[in-house]
Amino acid sequence: MTVRARYLILHGLRWLPVGLLIPVTVLLAQERGLSLSQIGLITAVQGVVVLALELPTGGLADTIGRRPVLLLASLVNLASLALLVVADSFWAFAVVFALQGVFRALDSGPLDSWYVDAALAEDPDARFEDGLSRGGVVLGCAIGGGALLAGGLVALDPIPSVSALTAPLVAAVALQAVTVVATVALLREPPRSGTGPAGPAGTLRGVPAVIADAARLLRRSHVLTALIAVELFWAFGMMTFELLFPVRLAELVGSPGTAGTIMGPVGSVAWLASAAGAALAPVLVRRLGPAWSGVTLQAGQALAVLAMGLLTGPAGAIAAYLACYALHGAVNPVFRGLMHRQSDAGNRTTVASLASMAGLPAAAAGSVVLAAIADAAGVRTAILAGAIPLAVAALGYLAARRTPPASRD
Repeated sequence: MTVRARYLILHGLRWLPVGLLIPVTVLLAQERGLSLSQIGLITAVQGVVVLALELPTGGLADTIGRRPVLLLASLVNLASLALLVVADSFWAFAVVFALQGVFRALDSGPLDSWYVDAALAEDPDARFEDGLSRGGVVLGCAIGGGALLAGGLVALDPIPSVSALTAPLVAAVALQAVTVVATVALLREPPRSGTGPAGPAGTLRGVPAVIADAARLLRRSHVLTALIAVELFWAFGMMTFELLFPVRLAELVGSPGTAGTIMGPVGSVAWLASAAGAALAPVLVRRLGPAWSGVTLQAGQALAVLAMGLLTGPAGAIAAYLACYALHGAVNPVFRGLMHRQSDAGNRTTVASLASMAGLPAAAAGSVVLAAIADAAGVRTAILAGAIPLAVAALGYLAARRTPPASRD
């Protein structure tokens, strides 16, 4: 089996449980007695855990290897999903979301880094960006398909002794168990140079050095700095379609209930549109190059968000929303490919973690600022304002036009 095939299988298994959870997690928490404010609080706990562990876990993956970190991540996720099946109190859900935060931090970057390193080991001139794009296709199909499967399981209610909302969770636990086995079977990597006689303690002492090396690379590379800025503005602007669009749709159709009914299938189709965008990204990159592809796709996403705010009919707004997701799916592998070109095997996951660390607070700031604008001036105005940082993000790709990958000398 090729490296790419193993990567895509593991990538699909990683995201399919997410698709199963998205439609039901909040509803399940409410059904088991949590208020929306409590759900918001435990979601914030997850974000804090991810932010605290993002960089250390990236350094850990670059130090001890991607395989053990991904295996640990899979086991933590399995534990969190199993607990979610039976969680029935605020504190139980808090533990679930904290474990999900640990999982997300451990899982952020190692699989992509393993694939890129393995592809380059086979062929130093490998175009690993094509594999990352196919990963985007798999991601979109897995989440979209998982969401549709969750809806079907809820409708069928195959476990009469529990709530219908629990069925997708049971399926997610089973899939996650398969993921653990698949990680052991499919993910192979040579021993890291930092492991050996010094033992685990000596190996772990290398983590701060890896983090410091990535920080020095960030200071030295204007391309990497520009890409981190892209992540900041991009994550801020994402809140327009992740947070505000359902509210905008409710305004256009005149009823939150009707909007909620529409958003279920539209959300699934949006992830499939993201997969289609990721499939087309390599074609654009071969024509324009990665930097100009990033500019074009990110600017196109800003225009799609503008259309979401300006169009006054629900059909047009939904079309703009789907276009936004398609462009999001297309630009994501372009961005990740450029990030990987600025790092190497010794710090690849840590550099990816730097981008994630930038994106988390930027998304939080975007949700606060754009929600405040929506309260003060209307959702339409907030969406139009959110298009501005997306347009600014497009400019960050210009730094990568002719600059070679950064070295670590």
